[in-house]
Amino acid sequence: MNYNILYQGAFPIVEANLQQGELIKAESDAMVSMSPTIDLEGKMEGGLLQGLGRMLSGEKFFFQTLHARRGPGTVLLATPSPGGIQDVELDGSYGLCVQKDGFLAATQGIEVSTQMQNLFKGLFSGEGFFILRISGKGMVFLSSYGSIHAINLAEREEVIIDNGHLVAWPDYMHYQMEKASKGWISSFTSGEGIVCRFRGPGTILIQTRNPKGFGSWLRQFMPSSGS
Repeated sequence: MNYNILYQGAFPIVEANLQQGELIKAESDAMVSMSPTIDLEGKMEGGLLQGLGRMLSGEKFFFQTLHARRGPGTVLLATPSPGGIQDVELDGSYGLCVQKDGFLAATQGIEVSTQMQNLFKGLFSGEGFFILRISGKGMVFLSSYGSIHAINLAEREEVIIDNGHLVAWPDYMHYQMEKASKGWISSFTSGEGIVCRFRGPGTILIQTRNPKGFGSWLRQFMPSSGS
């Protein structure tokens, strides 16, 4: 499938050029425009349990499938929030763990499922007990709030990341959650609380803005309910 990511920056869009017979699946409501030769369908990929798992991970219950059945055509896909779009090609040797709202679209051969986290990670990661797991062979389009930045770790190299800035990481990477500072009081008064320590090798994709941080900033300008 030929594609371009247009207007990289705050408002990118994916332009997918499909040959007859090709398809692309995307998050519900991602389609901006499509050629008349494209058939649009809503599908519950993976059955009821997978659909429920995606809902619990913060995604939509249904995907939309755009299929060029009646000839070649062009599809435009976009995200609901301002931010970046990153294309990642998977060769089938590993999968990606993706935070909620991080999946935008994928080509044929890609499977989107859910993975359950342990109790500690589920309570304190900010992502809940389920995260998305993307596997297979093909192209994946990830979305973020803010721009996407890649952190490349060598063997045994470590980095500490605020979990509100995580977008995606390889499923073979080891990481643990820990206090941002030595003590619990200092960790929470610093505004960080719990962070993720990743160990290489591997590449972690992070977003330059934190949706929860933006929500907190915005609330100071909202009128109170009693006013």
